[in-house]
Amino acid sequence: MAKYIAQISWQRSQHDAFIDQKYSRVHTWAFDGGAKVEASASPTIVPLPYSDEAHIDPEEAYVASLSSCHMLFFLHFAAKAGLTVDSYVDSAEGIMSHNAQGKLAMTQVILKPQVTWQAGSSVTEKTLNLLHHQAHEACFLANSVHTDIQIKPQ
Repeated sequence: MAKYIAQISWQRSQHDAFIDQKYSRVHTWAFDGGAKVEASASPTIVPLPYSDEAHIDPEEAYVASLSSCHMLFFLHFAAKAGLTVDSYVDSAEGIMSHNAQGKLAMTQVILKPQVTWQAGSSVTEKTLNLLHHQAHEACFLANSVHTDIQIKPQ
């Protein structure tokens, strides 16, 4: 069993009344390795100036986490198969809509990985699809959510 820690910190500005709902949603994520990330509510959920579009929001982090997990397993299975990946770029996107229960949810995440192989490599579409399938099956984050995750290699 593994345990993961994140500390989420927010502080009300002394100038914000708070109960009028006109307060900053900017906050900080701190992780056990020392990394700190400035975060905010999404401007699509909480209007400016109470959110900050320059900061990461939970919805973006959710999409990035699923993409990152898939990528890390993809790289693992490619290496295990003796294939050398030079680069992997995913322009992942998340779709927020109402789920079957009528609640607003991240209902779909579309991964659009573009893999560049070592010069001289010959990787078939069948092998590429197998690697993505293995990565998706192994990704513990994908196994933890109800979101429909689609992989569309570019």
